[in-house]
Amino acid sequence: MVLSSSLGFPRIGAKRELKFALESYWAGKSDADALLETAAELRRQNWEFQKAAGIDHIPSGDFSLYDHVLDTIAMVGAVPARYAWTGDRVGLDTYFAMARGAQTGSLDVPAMEMTKWLDTNYHYLVPEFDSDQAFRLSSTKPVDEFLEAKALGIATRPVLLGPVTFLLLGKFHDGKTEPLSLLDRILPVYEEVLGRLAAAGAEWVQLDEPCLVLDLEEAAQTALAPAYDRLSKAAGGTKLLVASYYEGLGSNLPTAASLPVDALHVDLVRAPDQLDALIDAAPERLMLSLGVIDGRNVWRADLDSALSTLAKAAEKVGRERLMVAPSCSLFHTPVDLDLESALDAELRGWLAFARQKVREIVVLAKALDAGRAAVTQDFAASAKAVKSRASSPRIHDAAVEQRVASITPEMTRRPAPYGERRERQRDILPLPLFPTTTIGSFPQTAEVRKARAAFRRGEWATEDYEAFVRKQIEESVRWQEEIGLDVLVHGEFERNDMVQYFGEQLSGFALTQHGWVQSYGSRYIKPPIIYGNVSRPKPMTVKWSRHAQSLTDKPVKGMLTGPVTILQWSFVRDDQPREDTCRQIALAIRDEVQDLEAAGIRIIQIDEPAFREGVPLHRADWPAYLAWAVECFRLASSGVRDETQIHSHMCYCEFNDIIESIGALDADVIYIESARSQMELLDAFTDYRYPNGIGPGIYDIHAPRVPSVEEVEGLLHKACARLSPEQIWVNPDCGLKTRGWEEVRPALANLVEAARRLRAEVSSQ
Repeated sequence: MVLSSSLGFPRIGAKRELKFALESYWAGKSDADALLETAAELRRQNWEFQKAAGIDHIPSGDFSLYDHVLDTIAMVGAVPARYAWTGDRVGLDTYFAMARGAQTGSLDVPAMEMTKWLDTNYHYLVPEFDSDQAFRLSSTKPVDEFLEAKALGIATRPVLLGPVTFLLLGKFHDGKTEPLSLLDRILPVYEEVLGRLAAAGAEWVQLDEPCLVLDLEEAAQTALAPAYDRLSKAAGGTKLLVASYYEGLGSNLPTAASLPVDALHVDLVRAPDQLDALIDAAPERLMLSLGVIDGRNVWRADLDSALSTLAKAAEKVGRERLMVAPSCSLFHTPVDLDLESALDAELRGWLAFARQKVREIVVLAKALDAGRAAVTQDFAASAKAVKSRASSPRIHDAAVEQRVASITPEMTRRPAPYGERRERQRDILPLPLFPTTTIGSFPQTAEVRKARAAFRRGEWATEDYEAFVRKQIEESVRWQEEIGLDVLVHGEFERNDMVQYFGEQLSGFALTQHGWVQSYGSRYIKPPIIYGNVSRPKPMTVKWSRHAQSLTDKPVKGMLTGPVTILQWSFVRDDQPREDTCRQIALAIRDEVQDLEAAGIRIIQIDEPAFREGVPLHRADWPAYLAWAVECFRLASSGVRDETQIHSHMCYCEFNDIIESIGALDADVIYIESARSQMELLDAFTDYRYPNGIGPGIYDIHAPRVPSVEEVEGLLHKACARLSPEQIWVNPDCGLKTRGWEEVRPALANLVEAARRLRAEVSSQ
């Protein structure tokens, strides 16, 4: 019999129950018991839903209070010394201190570094290692949650982050030691966990090794087989499934297929062409988990096409060796389409969220076992949706397609090179050394959220809501002037999210009511759905930027999200190349940029925090992506005069290997996250001799800490050791919407004071 399998399920709750429980706990409004009760209830709901739906292999251990990599850090006891951990079980205080930093009593520590999980918009905590690193079992979460499900009468397949991937995700403080040198030290912890799971009655354990889709060096490939030989022996009679996802195995396929495990999962959505090679390479003992349902997008599956793929595999290896699965964990998708009452019937018919995708998996398994006739209605509905989507007139716009076809190379170049632009901009914008600014947003207070919700529900008239927003902008401008910021922002009080806001105003986008997915911790986003050709019916931000600039003589930045980030942080149509969609978005943003310039805005920031995230996982695919991604940013930003300064913001990623493409963007100023890495990310810009302006973030806004003046000053000194003072801007890591004013006010005041001290110091030299 073919098995149906789920690799992971959304952990946030259909109505964001986990977010509210976490934030209540952090605010001291509820205790640990209340938080853990909510978590247990969400796990129960997830398990019982998947069991009722007919999933054979239900995951446990896929739930996390914050981050699954952080869970693994806790499991193996890789807690950095600064968190004053006693070496026993990792408790909630230590766990959340690593995630968010801590500033209580005698403990004043920053959070661990955070970066993007492979090529997704999910952020993970980066493990930190020392050369004398020791590991020990310090959290039994995988075993505890398996037993929790078992007590409910549900047999699950525990999920662990594989040891090789975990080590490769980490970094050594010396920057030189190879993480895999720790493999022999960490394996005993995994062996102990597997032994406990076997004793608890686990029939299967899933070990996620997404490193298998990367361009692994020979040392990593060589390390996998002996590591899994040890783990298989430690598991005893418990079977092991190794899961890869997000891309094809590529050159790692022979290594993956020969691992001494019982099953191998592959992503046939991202890499359908690998199936034949996998079947040829897989030994007869190896079961194959085939990811044919897209775990990263929201489109309803073409069940006929997926069944054809599965039938081909079954014919060659036998149905008894197959598992039907999503391409990856479903935590990248919203929970339940049934909650979306506002979507029109046609568009709704094209979609599937996590719960609906579980149903698709079960349907395919039944069809492969009992024949298509056993689930006729499901296949008929799928075929109807596929036909509707392909023929719907709302998908295409001839004017947009013609405009894209008319793009010329001249449209992607500024009139003059940066050196000449800089001199002209200095005449227009006489800024001091180390100019201070923020990334864009200010705290989205309860008052702001309440006003937006009231307006959305129709309880506030448009004129009342806009008067409220204008008042918020004026107060923020006056406060920025008061503390002495050099370049101001309007605060983005009218915006719900940096992508959703634009999706609401661009043609070709649809918005959901409950389509939340996790970005990190309790930070959830609601990605728009790009279903058709994209255009800008009217200006989107000009009114608010013009109003803010009218309140002050200081420059106020126009704030936009760039085309690559809008693409990456949306659910993107899969019926045309991604670069075609990105060019359409770029042209829409280009129109907005030109309108902002015409309105008198002298600095326009086009944020691209997802630029690095979009880089393909296989290096051979990099040149094509980087070419069109750079082109799209320049297409959006190059239609202005030399005197207009273009800024951009990127965060939480490694720049070393794409630094030339960052330079090719030709932004006048770029902001990057640097506080958590203690300015290490600047090394790439130093080695490359990056010539343009750069704002290394010196205030970690993802942690509820207020950095002191001395701390900020110390980071700026590190920046000056790597860059020319004339290049450096002073700013936070990211936007401030998730922080409270009680943190933001002192933090930004300290930032401004540190910049003043450094100006005086440099001037006196």
